Amino acid sequence: MPARGRLIALEGIDGCGKSTQARALADALGARLTHEPGATAVGALLRELLLAPDSPSPSPRAEALLMAADRAEHVALVIEPALAAGHWVVSDRYSASTIAYQGYGRGLDLVGLAELVTWATAGLAADLSVLVDVTIEVAADRLAVGGRGGADRMERLGPEFATRVRQGFLAQAAEDTAHWLVVDGSADVETVAAHIVASVRERFGDAPAPGR
Repeated sequence: MPARGRLIALEGIDGCGKSTQARALADALGARLTHEPGATAVGALLRELLLAPDSPSPSPRAEALLMAADRAEHVALVIEPALAAGHWVVSDRYSASTIAYQGYGRGLDLVGLAELVTWATAGLAADLSVLVDVTIEVAADRLAVGGRGGADRMERLGPEFATRVRQGFLAQAAEDTAHWLVVDGSADVETVAAHIVASVRERFGDAPAPGR
């Protein structure tokens, strides 16, 4: 039986560059790249409900439950099978996003959300969460020039919401330094990527070769 794989999550506010860094890290490690929400068939439908600007806006509690449903499918169908087969997985967002967005951002009870996250993931936590941290101004500038076809519903919630979300990520990282890496995402893409890859390899070594 292969050794169990590792799960590394890239986290941060919208516009921080985490999706770019997730791809770079997965390529460097030879890891499976995935994302939330929307990595499964059910998740794609949930993503539309959660993020499409023209979809009805769910209440904060309903939003948290939809996110949990997406993550439950993601873990069951994508992440856990890959880890069990010995593959390393890099996920563009994971559990910390629920605490940051629905907890700090929406103001929902943090203890209750943590219990929901644990239940939805069957207790599967990331081996390492990498926070790509940038200021609200840098993130807004990047979103403005990104040209991604319009902001999604979360991105339209404004700087005050984004500030609370950022504080949520930083608070989680400060509470569990053993399982978090905070990087300055304002540097150029290559510099940030090199720092993340080097830090992950320092902690865990190299990922196993495919098929081993």
